[in-house]
Amino acid sequence: MSKRKAPSRVVTAAEVNARPKGSRPESQVASRQLYKGKIVTMDRDTVRFPDGSVTDEFDIVRHPGASAIVPFMSDPEGDNPQLLLIRQFRYAAGGYVYEIPAGRLDGDERPEECAVRELKEETGCSAERMVPLTTMFTTPGFTDEVIHLFMATGLTHGEANREADEFVDIVLMSLSEALELIRTGEIIDAKTSLGILFAAGFMTDA
Repeated sequence: MSKRKAPSRVVTAAEVNARPKGSRPESQVASRQLYKGKIVTMDRDTVRFPDGSVTDEFDIVRHPGASAIVPFMSDPEGDNPQLLLIRQFRYAAGGYVYEIPAGRLDGDERPEECAVRELKEETGCSAERMVPLTTMFTTPGFTDEVIHLFMATGLTHGEANREADEFVDIVLMSLSEALELIRTGEIIDAKTSLGILFAAGFMTDA
């Protein structure tokens, strides 16, 4: 009788959050850098797959990671709470897209510190509470980029401090409106969709 194959181990958000910054997968045998840019690097890795086979032509984009914030202007547990979103020009998308505020980790910055900073820089708002939601891989087929999602409440307004290449409009909308824009494909940014859906499903009375 053939031996039953053990189930494949699934990576969890808790495991990803516990990894030291800059750590590499156990299945990496070797790595060499092909390109280094302002934000990302591209490496060509030698990788050992689960069946024991090895390839030396696995190209992967390395990213420092990022934080993204779902900002609530009103009580998340209230009736149809209000969200603060941004409408930002994205060259890769060919125009403006709806997003939640987000930005990459700076050096040894912790995800929550990044979330506080990016919310302030992009919207001018500060939050009384910054609650972790979950952690996501953006596109694990070719990049190790991870985004840490937070929910911000108790917002107070201040002065934004955007970078020169950030073209941003502030947009207020209800949670139900945001969910409808996800359904109709008008919110097409992945972190934004997941952040809003997670908050709606697990953090509100929606």
